Amino acid sequence: MPPSDASAPLQSSFPSDQRSGRRAFLKYAGGIAAGIAPLAAAHAQSTAGSAKVDFPPDHAQSEASEKMPDPGLPPAERIGYAVVGLGRLTVGRLLPALAQCKYSRLSALVSGDRAKAQKLARQYGLAEQSIYDYGNFDAIATNPDVQVVYIVLPNSMHAEFTIRAARAGKHVLCEKPMANSVAECQQMIQACQQAQRKLMIAYRSQYEPLARALLKMARDKKLGDLREFISANSQNMGDPAQWRLKKALAGGGPLPDVGIYCINAARFLSGEEPVEVQGGIVNNQADPRFREVEESVQFTLRFPSGFTATCSSGYNSHKSQFLRLQGTLGWAELDPGYAYEGNRLRYGLLENGREVIHEPSIAASDQFMLEIDHMSQCVRQDRLPHTPGEEGLQDQRIIEAIYASAQAGRVIRLDAPGNTRGPEPQQEG
Repeated sequence: MPPSDASAPLQSSFPSDQRSGRRAFLKYAGGIAAGIAPLAAAHAQSTAGSAKVDFPPDHAQSEASEKMPDPGLPPAERIGYAVVGLGRLTVGRLLPALAQCKYSRLSALVSGDRAKAQKLARQYGLAEQSIYDYGNFDAIATNPDVQVVYIVLPNSMHAEFTIRAARAGKHVLCEKPMANSVAECQQMIQACQQAQRKLMIAYRSQYEPLARALLKMARDKKLGDLREFISANSQNMGDPAQWRLKKALAGGGPLPDVGIYCINAARFLSGEEPVEVQGGIVNNQADPRFREVEESVQFTLRFPSGFTATCSSGYNSHKSQFLRLQGTLGWAELDPGYAYEGNRLRYGLLENGREVIHEPSIAASDQFMLEIDHMSQCVRQDRLPHTPGEEGLQDQRIIEAIYASAQAGRVIRLDAPGNTRGPEPQQEG
């Protein structure tokens, strides 16, 4: 076999008739590239100055275009959060949400368990000096990487750490319920106002895409005039020693913990505030779980238009998280409606003389990511949060009225609040 000659011209392995076809294809492809080049250049010019990477369309008009993700801010430009309290919600939901936010980043951890905080700091790339405990928390005032403090502590600690965070010059995002009393809620609002810091309550459901879609249906009168809201939010609690079953820490049982979702959804979806409440409570002190807090609660809210909300919440039954909105033209439901993920929207209307049930396909998004990024945009743009302290205060007023009604065995009248909600959340990005 003759030695190979590296300098010899390479011979095509295509037969001659295929070589001509190949030349035709390359000529055709070159023509396509020449045609695309000016389109791509024009597109690049139109997006100059934007961080978003996009592409010219490559499908026929009959096909849905593929949406490119909106760009996030560079990490150094994102709003930094110190998360206070490293329980299940923080570890399982909030820290992963912060990792996928576009305008927010994790900057510090605050915990009474340093070993746990060190594990999480390593996992999320935080330095040792970014870990605080409850005693030295006030030193966060000198940390410029922290702009917002997210409070995820037992309810009885919300007021203390909101006030301390505001005094440290930080904005506050606080988990619901806002506090254990109306007086504490008012102190939190006042502290943030005096410090000229923003206060937002973490009502994640008001940012969830399906709930936003249901709100639009209600506002557009797709269901007609709203008549009734029916909802339950219950779960079967276990260990009697957990803090949610201690009244001093939780402020109550299922009502402030999960029943608050029903209260807030009725107000949020109707756009009204209740004028009276009637409540009933089941106490079962023979069960070691319920020696300090109620086992279940049932309540009715009545609104100025005649709209009513009939709700129940308990710690004594299998998880149930549904809501149903009924109007003169149709109904809509979320079942589940208050879950972290997997919520499902259905609605029924009369169409051409037949009852038709729809289940729209709406892309899910992480509720915690949406609420955190909303707070960050409010800080960046100096906007009032959609769910400010006044929103949490109003729910606490209603909670206290339900307890008072159950104890007195009568209807409790409510005064109309001022504005409780800020501007609608923008489509961030």
